[in-house]
Amino acid sequence: MKKILFGIIACVLLLNMISMAKADPPGYNLKARIFVGTAMQWCMDKVNDQAWCDSFLGVYANDKLVMKWNAEWDRGNAENWANPPYGAWENNEWNGAFPGGSGSVWHYKIKWIGSCGSDGTPLSDGGYCIWGQFDTIQDHGIDPNIGPGHMFFALAKPNGYGTSYP
Repeated sequence: MKKILFGIIACVLLLNMISMAKADPPGYNLKARIFVGTAMQWCMDKVNDQAWCDSFLGVYANDKLVMKWNAEWDRGNAENWANPPYGAWENNEWNGAFPGGSGSVWHYKIKWIGSCGSDGTPLSDGGYCIWGQFDTIQDHGIDPNIGPGHMFFALAKPNGYGTSYP
């Protein structure tokens, strides 16, 4: 009887784990707030149009992508960023330095700051505005598709998620 009960409990736990794993899109662990996959996996989850993703990503489609974000990022998305303030941040790490990849290796750090202008507007901390209310506090890497060497497009000072520029 104990073996049967143990078997039933084990099956229920296994089925629960399988159903939880299927709840997240490919590459995502929403509970841990992380995505680990290819650029194409990310694009297909967001757009679900292979031709569009191929055109948008080009040589970067096979590149590996690791994205991390905090609970405030989820809250902002759920509220359509309508109930500030937010302590939201995200971190994107791009890696195409492998056979079949683009050769690009890039790192972005982005945090919510409130209204900051149009995309690309330089900010006083050394970052730039994106999506109208986020500070790109770090944007750097290498990409042989756009030029030689290591490039910095943003390096805010201070550079941490929980810091602010006076």
